[in-house]
Amino acid sequence: MTSPASRRSTRTGAAAAFLALLLSGCAVGPDATSTDIALPAHWQRGGDGRSVTPEALGEWWRDFRDPQLDSLVARAVEGNLDVASAKAKIREARALRREAVGGLLPSLDASATALRRQTAGKPTVVSDLFQGGLDASWEIDLFGANARGVEAATANTAATRDDLDAVLLTLVGDVTATYVEVRGTQARIGLAERTARSQRQTAALTRSKFEAGSASAVDTAKAEATAATTEAGIPSLQTTLAQSVHRLSILTGQAPGALAGELRRDGAIPSPRRALPKGIPADVLHNRPDVRAAERRLAAYTAKLGVAEAALYPSISLTGAISTSATRLGDLGRASTIAWSWGPSITLPIFRGGTLVAARDAAAAVRDEFLLAWRSAVLTSLEDVENALVALADERVRARRLGSATDNSRRAATLSRALYQSGSASFLDVLDAERSLYTAEDALLLSRMTIATDHIALAKALGGGWRRPVDTVTPAVVDVDTGPHLAAPVVAPTEL
Repeated sequence: MTSPASRRSTRTGAAAAFLALLLSGCAVGPDATSTDIALPAHWQRGGDGRSVTPEALGEWWRDFRDPQLDSLVARAVEGNLDVASAKAKIREARALRREAVGGLLPSLDASATALRRQTAGKPTVVSDLFQGGLDASWEIDLFGANARGVEAATANTAATRDDLDAVLLTLVGDVTATYVEVRGTQARIGLAERTARSQRQTAALTRSKFEAGSASAVDTAKAEATAATTEAGIPSLQTTLAQSVHRLSILTGQAPGALAGELRRDGAIPSPRRALPKGIPADVLHNRPDVRAAERRLAAYTAKLGVAEAALYPSISLTGAISTSATRLGDLGRASTIAWSWGPSITLPIFRGGTLVAARDAAAAVRDEFLLAWRSAVLTSLEDVENALVALADERVRARRLGSATDNSRRAATLSRALYQSGSASFLDVLDAERSLYTAEDALLLSRMTIATDHIALAKALGGGWRRPVDTVTPAVVDVDTGPHLAAPVVAPTEL
């Protein structure tokens, strides 16, 4: 037969085990959502089948070996407003995570009251009342709702960091591509000006031959028209150049005309010195920041599904209070004036009209949406890489053929002009040769710009971007005098 002491010991042990279970808690809802996806083993165009790390793709723009471009990229990272906004979102996410962590801890509040009272009907009877107290509460995270909230906040914080990387990736690519456009447009303007001068010389030669009776007025008019047509295209190119400079200034966080003086002098069209490491398709899962961010948000909403699931279960809280009340301030510490209470409370959802189940189902649907968004991001990244690989390879072939066409057109123009001066060729031959040369040279410049742009697009598609540390702690606005102070007068909008 069991003794009373043994039974008490058993009950005590059971109570201790139950309390330990309460304090340790458990978790409901899925721990993770599967992100399995079938990926090809290699790219359709290019690649050696070896994986590539993000570090191998970092600072790819330095391969252009253009110090001014390097400086513009660094200034853009420092001053771009989209980057600053992404930094602020990281600080917001970190603060929300700290707030979520606070939900796991007890809360403690203090109160104090001092009253002077007059009894109704007795105007001469005045008494004082002093009160003070502490109230504490702690929601035991029995089914892991608060822990899931912290898990979601942690994943969202990581996603905002990936968002910053995505903004930096886009920014570096945009700055480099716009700089290529600036240099390419300057080269096209220079070509148009040189071609127009040459055509003016041809027009002057034709006029001299006309005055000598060896050329017609029609030839003279056509020569003048050709030169004027070439000159007419220069203002449009200058407009494009100005807009590109304005865009580049904005990307660096400055006024539109801030870089006009710095970029006034012409420079060579940036050309990559080596090919980018292609890696394998699976690399996009960890190299592309947008894919990483999508996966982090899927994890966050999987955790939020656990929060919604936990709402279907009971919640337990421990509350306690201690208070003191006295008519004299010195009596507040006396044992006779002190009262206390403590104990657990349980809340059990019995009937909510199906709202909690509906909220859980809605959270599951949102989780599915983010899973599909992640899959879409993966497929989009694969498409970006494949498109960039095809475009870059084909444009290189096109550039080689344009180079050959330009060389032949230059020889033809030189020869036709010499023959025309000696009277062995017609003016139409000269006119056709000069037009063909200008078209070929302009097309070659555009092709060089396209090669650089396709190289940039491939670098972005592979996940290459800024890899240096970025300050995400310093806020954009540093408030001062935030403690108690006299408020400044509010100025109405009509008074501004």
